[in-house]
Amino acid sequence: QVQLVESGGGLVQPGGSLRLSCVFSGSIFSIYEMGWYRQAPGKQRELVATITGGASTKYADSVKGRITISRDNAKNTVYLQMNSLKPEDTAVYYCHARHIVAGLNYWGQGTQVTVSS
Repeated sequence: QVQLVESGGGLVQPGGSLRLSCVFSGSIFSIYEMGWYRQAPGKQRELVATITGGASTKYADSVKGRITISRDNAKNTVYLQMNSLKPEDTAVYYCHARHIVAGLNYWGQGTQVTVSS
């Protein structure tokens, strides 16, 4: 069974940086497209960024140029480097894994990111 464990959230001032990590276990990491989603209070969960096993990436327009997704296939880990953070980035961030053939989806438990002075 696939398990995803996020870490790295916290409180940061506007303009600051955070790096989220998500450790994957229970299957072959490289055959999963990995992603980060976020959900702010009272809002729907939304895509932040995704990355394929071959490192092709996709970003939400609201985070382009500020946030970078990457993965280390040797460590079964996906990262989200967030720079120039804004209050509107405040949300619970969820790690997501999608099997590229079967389409199975898995979610982490989420990690809180709060951007506030």
